[in-house]
Amino acid sequence: MRNLAEKWSVAPDWQDAAIEVPGLRIVSASGLHQRLVSGNLAAWAEASGFDGTAVGAFGLAEGIRYTVRLARDRLLAVSTTPIGMATGWYSQGFAVTEISAGLHVFEVSGDAIDAFMARGTTLDPKQTSASAALSFAGIEAIIYRHGATLRIHADRGHAAYLWTWMENAAGNIR
Repeated sequence: MRNLAEKWSVAPDWQDAAIEVPGLRIVSASGLHQRLVSGNLAAWAEASGFDGTAVGAFGLAEGIRYTVRLARDRLLAVSTTPIGMATGWYSQGFAVTEISAGLHVFEVSGDAIDAFMARGTTLDPKQTSASAALSFAGIEAIIYRHGATLRIHADRGHAAYLWTWMENAAGNIR
């Protein structure tokens, strides 16, 4: 019987994986806690203690705890420390879902970020938008700035594909 696994990209060792070309460095980020929040976002912010406005595409998130807007009634809470709020439905009108294992995070840095982004999306990386969820490299991704880096969250099942795509795109930046 034919081995269908041969068709799929092999995932690199994420701890050591890096793409480095002049003006661009891409690595896999680890240790982030991620929760998907849906429903009454104001009630969630009050209950969770997360403060600040959720950032959209290419917006700047700061600190060790922040939120990223995905839709009018949905956001992604990201933290380097445990979030400390149970998952499930809350009577205040929101639901919290653990999604850390479902999303792989990449960090992109360097002077060539804009040229790199131009290969994956038609959006202008100098312009922010309300939602950080967008089409990038043929898949749905969540993209925003965190400090001097650009963070890309993608479904874990697409991580190896996206890595291969990023290797090819980075090699063609001029």
